[in-house]
Amino acid sequence: MQFRYVASQKDGRVVEDQIEAKDTAEVLQFIVSRGMKPVSIKPAEISGKGAKGLFGGKITLTDQVFLSKYLALMLKIGTGLLQAINILIEDFDKPAVKSFLLEVKANLERGQPFFSTFAKHPKVFSQVYINLIRAGEASGNLDTVFENLTTSLSKEKGMRDQIKGALIYPILLLSASVLILVFLVMFALPKIAAVFSQSGFTPPLFSRVVFAVGLFFGQYGAYILGFFVLLLILFIVFFKNVLVFRRLITSIVAEIPVVKDIVRKIALQRFAATLSSLIKAGIPLTDALEITAQAVGNVELREALIRVSREGLAKGLTVGEAFKREPFFPKTVVNLIAISEKAGHIEEVLGTLAEFYVSEIDGSLKTLVSVLEPAMLLVIGFVIGLIALSIIIPIYQLTTQF
Repeated sequence: MQFRYVASQKDGRVVEDQIEAKDTAEVLQFIVSRGMKPVSIKPAEISGKGAKGLFGGKITLTDQVFLSKYLALMLKIGTGLLQAINILIEDFDKPAVKSFLLEVKANLERGQPFFSTFAKHPKVFSQVYINLIRAGEASGNLDTVFENLTTSLSKEKGMRDQIKGALIYPILLLSASVLILVFLVMFALPKIAAVFSQSGFTPPLFSRVVFAVGLFFGQYGAYILGFFVLLLILFIVFFKNVLVFRRLITSIVAEIPVVKDIVRKIALQRFAATLSSLIKAGIPLTDALEITAQAVGNVELREALIRVSREGLAKGLTVGEAFKREPFFPKTVVNLIAISEKAGHIEEVLGTLAEFYVSEIDGSLKTLVSVLEPAMLLVIGFVIGLIALSIIIPIYQLTTQF
């Protein structure tokens, strides 16, 4: 477990740092062995995904991009790894990142491998990230690995931002429309329905049905709204914490025609980018396929990659032959992989494929948004039109009687 300690040196200077130890006694032993006097010792945790503590934050994808970029730059100009970590500790103000870097420093001073600290936090750093650092540390080209990680993580962040940006307007439109409908059905319509019911005038059947719905929501709307809010909270909790439920919802959403195309392209882009990075780092192809399978986030693609590794390459098939057996991969992708295998530059072709699918995802997102916006407007307009007609028709009939 991690401990944060404060100790004073012989010259009176106070030192604050973090160390991994079994218990407080081991931390004390470490402090004394350094010729320091302990001031305070307390447990410390880094804030990663699902981290506790509001102000500690968490290590985000943006943090990983900056961390990789700075390490790549410093290692490239010849800065020692421990010295680079010390510089980053001074530069980063975010508690989660600073705490993690202190842990890295403590483990390096204890003689542990650099990648081992990253491996202890799989909820923060992906297996791809961890294995690339491990390969870079073993081959002595950490600077190149971090440079490649900076590029790949920046592209991943860009694609995520692109997806979020494309969906912001439809989400805002949907939210505003729902609020308008809630106001009309729960507040405006019940009052109008009450006026007609008390006037003695009998509206048409169509209007009476709409008014009955309005009166019902006016009387029980608060309970219905509370019920739906509770359902939404339960949905969010289950989606975040129950893996089976999350997979079920994801699989249902992934079957929607336009969404299915985007999900497939995102999975293929992630596959191409991840496998390309792993091969460039010198990781054996079978191991790279296994790691990629866990990173793609698509069940069908994950199973296909595992079969390519275990039932294809492990049994002597070529890469092209193994991929041809899997229907998930488009023929274009399979043919390019087969050709690049013969030419001996499969990682370059995979990198090009990843770039190609980024542009394809952009086009598909624009198509999705162009379908969503008018569809939502039509549905909301239809509902509001029904409410308006149910009010206008009886008013018109009432005025024609005089």
